[in-house]
Amino acid sequence: MSKYLVETFYTCSFKIVHKIDELNEKKLSELENRNDGKVEIIDVKLNNQKTKKLTKENNENYSKKSVINNIPDITSLVNEKISISNKSKDMQEIENNKINNKKILLQHNRSKMPDRRKGYIQKVTIGDHKIYLHTGEYNDGKVGEIFIDMNKEGELVKALMNNFAIAISLGLQYGVPLDEFVDAFIETKFEPSGEIKGNDRILNASSILDYIFRELAISYLGREDLAHTPSIVKSSEEKIISQDEEDNFLKLVKDITSKGFVRSNYKEKLVDLSNVRINLKSKK
Repeated sequence: MSKYLVETFYTCSFKIVHKIDELNEKKLSELENRNDGKVEIIDVKLNNQKTKKLTKENNENYSKKSVINNIPDITSLVNEKISISNKSKDMQEIENNKINNKKILLQHNRSKMPDRRKGYIQKVTIGDHKIYLHTGEYNDGKVGEIFIDMNKEGELVKALMNNFAIAISLGLQYGVPLDEFVDAFIETKFEPSGEIKGNDRILNASSILDYIFRELAISYLGREDLAHTPSIVKSSEEKIISQDEEDNFLKLVKDITSKGFVRSNYKEKLVDLSNVRINLKSKK
């Protein structure tokens, strides 16, 4: 078989670093004659490769050069240094990516809804359109999902509203604050709009989305500035139970009732629920 000699040419960019005690023109002019500088390789580029048939003369010349120059090849040293530096950079990038991925997973971890959850259904009428808003809550009372049902609408509008509700639900479960959705969709304008019947806190809305996020903001965020009627707060004279019993009973009420349904007014609902208090006590 014929043997061939492959010559590879590299272009090496490097810099030489010298340490001098004083900075003046004489010292700077003598830098080229000094041999105490440290060589730092900046970049090595592959130019081209040449292939030659390995004749006897070339073989003898190549062997003589390798024997006379009993020094490691500069290209191998450069390649080794570059490979080592690249490996270290690659390892560092991999570790940084792992750390960043862990941070992203921790920040955007989905909090799934419980299988049996609390919530409420609100029915309203805007013009001739009936809208049913369904909510689902976590155990701590935060809203985690919504569903929107409408009548007298075609399949396209129903599909769009259903998928919009799914997108909002996924955003809530991945940690997007409800305030962001409220600020984004409040006061959006499109038909149907106008007077709302069936909601005691919202009397009119500029669109379906405006109504939905007003309702969620009032029920779960306590945004009274978005309501059209004031909340009904009962006086403290109507409370029958003591403070200690009220704290225990209030905790129990929060565990079994929907925060959105009572609109966070647990204390105002205690009087209405006080008749059930005896049935909820555990037997000793």
